[in-house]
Amino acid sequence: MTKPRSRRGGGRPTIADVARKAGVGAITVSRALREPERVSEELRRQILAAVDELGYVPDPNARALASARAEVFGVLVPSLTNNVFAEVVRGIYDSLSDGPFRVQLGNTHYSGLEEERLLQVFGSQRPAALIVAGIDQTPTSRKLLENAGCPVVQVMETGPDPVDMMVGFSHLDGGRTATEHLIEMGYRRIGFIGARMDPRSQRRLAGYRVAMEKAGLLDPRLITTTPVLSSVSLGRELFRDALAKMPTLDGVFCNNDDIALGVLFECHRASIDVPKTIGIVGFNDLDMMQVAFPSITSIRTHRYEIGRRAVAMALAAIGGNRPEQRVVDLGFELKQRESTGRWSI
Repeated sequence: MTKPRSRRGGGRPTIADVARKAGVGAITVSRALREPERVSEELRRQILAAVDELGYVPDPNARALASARAEVFGVLVPSLTNNVFAEVVRGIYDSLSDGPFRVQLGNTHYSGLEEERLLQVFGSQRPAALIVAGIDQTPTSRKLLENAGCPVVQVMETGPDPVDMMVGFSHLDGGRTATEHLIEMGYRRIGFIGARMDPRSQRRLAGYRVAMEKAGLLDPRLITTTPVLSSVSLGRELFRDALAKMPTLDGVFCNNDDIALGVLFECHRASIDVPKTIGIVGFNDLDMMQVAFPSITSIRTHRYEIGRRAVAMALAAIGGNRPEQRVVDLGFELKQRESTGRWSI
């Protein structure tokens, strides 16, 4: 039986000794031993040769400690005050309320760099799972998610290339559906009004363009956008700008409900009849769309259910039953109301 060779200072060989012998870092040695498929064949042979020469035997207690994960779900959203993401977070909290897991919440403030920073912080704490809003992570953030070593669920969108799992809906299809509805209701000079044009809003605008181009109605003057954060008062301002560019505007698709409500208020102030003169469609279908007068048509998104489904997918993966369907599209609904009822008045 071959005895382990002695190392400098005596005692049991450590992973640091193997790393020095192989000429690599300790993290690389650990990865080669735990996940050999993640290193090259040549590097693996080099490390195994050092292991054999030193007689290194992994400490099972240390390995168990290193692989332990906190009973925490890390959740990253771009805003804590936006009701859209508040509903997603509520679904997450409700789904975890009866179990051992708690939620650690991070606010990226719509910043890719802040998302990177928070992912580094969360990753160092070894969460049981990560839930992140959107699919437009920076290359650095995506790499952090890929190397997180835990289930990852991207929420509020769907796409062809999930980091791990994904649950949401198509913003492009939502924008197209909203615009097609206005066209079907007889509106023709349909504007797009959008604030804080993040990637989700950009895809809604793309859906608007698809519908307008198909109908032969697209005119660049119909599009009014700003990077400024959304608000009801901003909706009033943007609608005035849109009318200045296109006085014959007869319909508006707004990238969210705040903007849509602002458009409605400005129509009231300017004595513009809704829906006879102007039709209005919002996006997300927050409660205020139902109680506005007239009530506002909007695209309803299933935000609470998205949060619950994300937790269910992550828990299944934690339990060793990773869902076969990695991308879940929960779709959306067009909730038609008075603001587009031109023919019913």
